[in-house]
Amino acid sequence: MDSVRSPEWPAAPLGGVAANSAAARYGMSPGTGPIIGRAGPPPTASPTAPPPYRPPSAQSVSPSPGKPAAPPIPVKILVAGGFGVGKTTTVGAISEIAPLTTEAEMTSAGIGVDDPGARSAKTTTTVAMDFGCVTIDRSLKLYLFGTPGQTRFGFMWDDLARGALGALVVVDSARLDDCFPAIDFFERAGLPFVVGVNAFDGRLALELGEIRWALAIGDHVPLVQFDARDRLSVRDALLVVLDRALDRATRDRRA
Repeated sequence: MDSVRSPEWPAAPLGGVAANSAAARYGMSPGTGPIIGRAGPPPTASPTAPPPYRPPSAQSVSPSPGKPAAPPIPVKILVAGGFGVGKTTTVGAISEIAPLTTEAEMTSAGIGVDDPGARSAKTTTTVAMDFGCVTIDRSLKLYLFGTPGQTRFGFMWDDLARGALGALVVVDSARLDDCFPAIDFFERAGLPFVVGVNAFDGRLALELGEIRWALAIGDHVPLVQFDARDRLSVRDALLVVLDRALDRATRDRRA
């Protein structure tokens, strides 16, 4: 993790093309309109590529009788993504304690810099991080760290990612460009991650297959739909993150 660089979000001039936009990512001119997808076909799978993700079968594990219960194992999980995609809401929906948030009121200084999207009624923004925790069962407890989404706080990602076993990258299907830096960061870091598409208003702007194509992520990366406001929906998404991290650890042990 020490050699991984923070997400590269160069500041965009007022009225210019955002550096993490599709136009900048694909080298297109801003006059060509919104871009969804990639300039070319998806990459072909190499012989060394990880296998496609498959959900595990349900298993029940009973504690051994006569043994005292051990304290739960702490697991650090990141909740990352672009600005205004629902990271703070995700942490707050699942945390069993009052979540630590660092929300500050958005001011006119953020006009042209922080764009939460036309559909958003967002009036505050995370200026450091979010923190919450949830006990999965008697043997496992998740500590959730929500990353800030703005360009100017990208330097914090290295520290927040240190010691994490996995990440949930929250995506707004109507603003896919905003999640590219997060996906690039975790791919460079080699940290297992799951892409969770937040269903704003209960629906998606694109189908999951179209979103996978547009993000250019392999079949080994789980892509799930969830509702950041719903506790059970967030729980299910985090369980996929745990399974992804366990799958990576098992394959590394066998290698």
